[in-house]
Amino acid sequence: QVQLVESGGGLVQAGGSLTLSCVASERISNFVSMAWFRQVPGKQREWVTTILPGGRTDYAASVKGRFTISRDDFKNTLYLQMTSLKPEDTAVYYCYAQETVASRFIDYWGQGTQVSVSS
Repeated sequence: QVQLVESGGGLVQAGGSLTLSCVASERISNFVSMAWFRQVPGKQREWVTTILPGGRTDYAASVKGRFTISRDDFKNTLYLQMTSLKPEDTAVYYCYAQETVASRFIDYWGQGTQVSVSS
């Protein structure tokens, strides 16, 4: 069973920065995609950004230009650099990975890390 463990969340003032990390229990080069999602209590989980094995990235409009997703295949770690943080970025952030096993897609989620941005 693949495990994803996030860290790096915390409390920061508006305009500040944080970097989240997600360490995988297996080689992240095995995954067909990795991503970050976030969720506010009472709302649906929201997609934030994706990175593909070739390095292609995509971002939600709300974070484009402020957040950067990256990966270190040697450390089996996914990162999310967040800058110019806003109070509306406050959420639990989840790491996500997808792999194919016997032609089936299998999804993995981390336990989440809280990011709180004060105004």
